[in-house]
Amino acid sequence: MLLLPGDLSYADGTQSLWDSFGLLIQSYASSRPWMVTEGNHEREKSHDHQQIEPFIAYRHRWRMPYRESGSTSNLYYSFDVAGAVHVIMLGSYAQFGPHSDQYKWLVSDLSKVDRSVTPWLIVLLHAPWYNTNEAHQGEGEDMRKAMEALLYGGRVDIVFAGHVHAYERFTRIYNNAADSCGPVYITIGDGGNREGLALDFDRSHKSASLSMFREASFGHGQLKIIDRENAHWSWHRNDD
Repeated sequence: MLLLPGDLSYADGTQSLWDSFGLLIQSYASSRPWMVTEGNHEREKSHDHQQIEPFIAYRHRWRMPYRESGSTSNLYYSFDVAGAVHVIMLGSYAQFGPHSDQYKWLVSDLSKVDRSVTPWLIVLLHAPWYNTNEAHQGEGEDMRKAMEALLYGGRVDIVFAGHVHAYERFTRIYNNAADSCGPVYITIGDGGNREGLALDFDRSHKSASLSMFREASFGHGQLKIIDRENAHWSWHRNDD
């Protein structure tokens, strides 16, 4: 299946772009499941000073199995893949504080994960919690502070993020330090867009020593689950 951590059509409120994006991908999305979460470009823009539900088009056009996972919002949900992986999709643009519905749902969802049934636990969200690119610095920090301990306690294996138009892979991290029990953090926001690449990385960033690889190129990643203890991640440049 294809996992996409937000910014689908870059419609930015223009409904015809949702339509053309749907036509573009339908041959692929009809043959392989596309599981997505929302990005900032899924937000609707207000017109004539009228308030519009921020993700109304996304919610209606891209219904994900949120009710099936006990969530009250299409902006965050979870599902199992092939009896081996539990995938949690978090909403960077939904409330995430300790008293929020999303936070309470995440606590509940993590408590139900049976690692003897789904030994792999993966999380996707849009705005990265760790990022040495100069683009979108600090935008995921509040969410990290609110939820990182939950993912660490749940022994999440990998956290995928988008938003930054480049590729970056970190070591296992918890609370801004290398930790063998923390998740691997991967920014995979390089799938292509109309804005171009985020070309500049900060070599003196406080997280630079935790960043194992970073490159501003368009591409995609492949995660292959081999067995209960082994998986293989690879990143593929479009230019290759």
